[in-house]
Amino acid sequence: MTLDIENIRIDNVKENIEKLNEEFKVMSSKDILNWAFKTFGERIVLASSLGLEDQVLTDLSVKLFSKVRVFVLDTGRLHQKTYDVLEESMEKYHIKYEILFPKLEDVQALEEEHGPNPFYKSLELRHRCCRIRKVEPLRRVLSRYDAWITGLRRAQSVTRTEVKKLEWDDVNNIIKLNPLSDWTDKEVEDYIYENDTPYNKLFDEGFTSIGCAPCTRPTKVGEHPRAGRWWWENPEKRECGLHESH
Repeated sequence: MTLDIENIRIDNVKENIEKLNEEFKVMSSKDILNWAFKTFGERIVLASSLGLEDQVLTDLSVKLFSKVRVFVLDTGRLHQKTYDVLEESMEKYHIKYEILFPKLEDVQALEEEHGPNPFYKSLELRHRCCRIRKVEPLRRVLSRYDAWITGLRRAQSVTRTEVKKLEWDDVNNIIKLNPLSDWTDKEVEDYIYENDTPYNKLFDEGFTSIGCAPCTRPTKVGEHPRAGRWWWENPEKRECGLHESH
């Protein structure tokens, strides 16, 4: 039996993820987003790190759904040019981002005990810093929604090669939509330039993946695009916990 994706109810999405992924194989990212907004309305939220993929998704989303919800995790350690693209995007798209901050007492306790740059000292401390500055605020905001949209792509890193268009997020107990999962780097860049989409100017300086300032550096020619994130760690460990599957 063919799945009627246009009339599927929110409470039936989880049990039909495999069938929906089959349908999504022949649908454009724009059509997938349009389906998501029709299905979830204001119960779905776009998570933006203000990277290239998330800027593509923001541009697509505001054109499809005037009430789109978008949030940003302000870790307190972002690059100034990341704040610049946030400001530019607010002005261009006339949207009010939801800005999430880490809990002051958690940041204060971490830095008092381990100093301002604990992430360089051990993988455990780096993960703790990411949990405080990113994961906890993320879980706080996702608890209010039924689904979230991310810019995950299979080509981004060795930890993301199995990313599907639609997934069930066990950690956050929520539907997770990755409309750009099969996009190439070139497709992302072409969209940015063809649609005059605001983007982080650090990408013009050799950065290929941008997070917090102390944990991000430009990549060298021939390096993997995610090589500039937590470059002192093993590639298989270079995640912050936002996209844990279990």
